[in-house]
Amino acid sequence: MTSQQRPTGRRGPSMQWSRLKSAPSDPLEAYGLPSKGETRLNDFRAQESYYNKIVERYMKFCAGAGGADKLAQQFEALHLASEAAAPAAGPTAQKTLSARSIANRNSSIELEMVLSAMRKLREAIVASHRVDRFAQRAYIFIIHASILSRAWESYLPALLYLLQNIHENTPMTTSEFNEFAGLHILDVACRQGDLATAFRKKSKVEYGYHDPTGRVDSLLKALVMDDWVTFWRLSKRVEGYQKRIMEFKEEDIRIHALKCMGRSYFTADRSFIEKCTGRSWEELVKKNGVGWELQEDGEKVVIRVPKTKR
Repeated sequence: MTSQQRPTGRRGPSMQWSRLKSAPSDPLEAYGLPSKGETRLNDFRAQESYYNKIVERYMKFCAGAGGADKLAQQFEALHLASEAAAPAAGPTAQKTLSARSIANRNSSIELEMVLSAMRKLREAIVASHRVDRFAQRAYIFIIHASILSRAWESYLPALLYLLQNIHENTPMTTSEFNEFAGLHILDVACRQGDLATAFRKKSKVEYGYHDPTGRVDSLLKALVMDDWVTFWRLSKRVEGYQKRIMEFKEEDIRIHALKCMGRSYFTADRSFIEKCTGRSWEELVKKNGVGWELQEDGEKVVIRVPKTKR
C-alpha cells in the first residue's frame, strides 16, 4: 500500500469532531419556549418528566441555601443580579468584588434558570390545553415558587390560568381556591395598587372570596385608611406567600408614614419611628435618606425644630 493509499487521513477529522463536540447540555435547557415554536413539550409525558426535573432542581437550590433566612437572601439576590453582573467602573472596583457577591450572582443565575424552565412548562401546558390534576399540581408549584422569588411576571399569568381555566375543569378544594383567590386579591391591591378592583374580585360577583382568618379583609381596610400600624402588624402574621406579595406595598406605606410623622411631630422615639415604618433606623438613613437627627442617647429623634417666635 502506497503512502497515498494509507488511511491515516481519516483520523484527523474524527479527532477534530471529538474535540468540537459540545458538553452535555443542562436538562432544564433541553427545550425552548413553546411561545417561540417549541412543540416537543406538548407531549404529556415530556411535561411530567420535565416537571420532575424542575422540582428536583428547585428543591436542591432551596436546600443548598442553608436555612430560611439565607434562602430569603438568595431570592432577594435575584433582583440585585443585574447590578452585580454589571461591569465595574475600573480595575480597583473589579478587585473589590467579594466572594459573597459572586456567590449571590451564581445563585441568581441558577434561580433564573429554574424560573425560565417553569415558564417553558407553563406555556407547554397552555399550548396543549391541559387542565387535569397534573396541570393543577404543576401550576400550584410554579405559583408558590414564583411568589417567593417575587417574579410577578411568572406567578400572575399562572395564577390567572389556575383560577380561570384549570379550576373550571378540575376544581380545587375550597381551601385551595380561597388561598389562590386571596393571593390574586392581594396582588391587585398591593402590587397593582388597584383597591377598587381588589374589592370587586373579593365580592360575590367574581370570586365570592371567604377569608377564614380575616387578614385579607383587614389588609384591604388598612390600605383604604392608610393605616400603617395595622399593615405592619398584619405583615408579621400572614403566611409566607401573602407576606411576599405584601412586600410590593411596603415602600409606599413606609414613605406615607414618614411624611405623616414629618408633618406631625417635632421629636419622636426611635423605636416608635421604626415601628411605624417597619424598618430599622440605620436602614431608614441608608435606604430612605432620612435626615432627621438622632440624639446622643440613641433613643430620641429630632424630626423638625420649632420656629422661634419673633
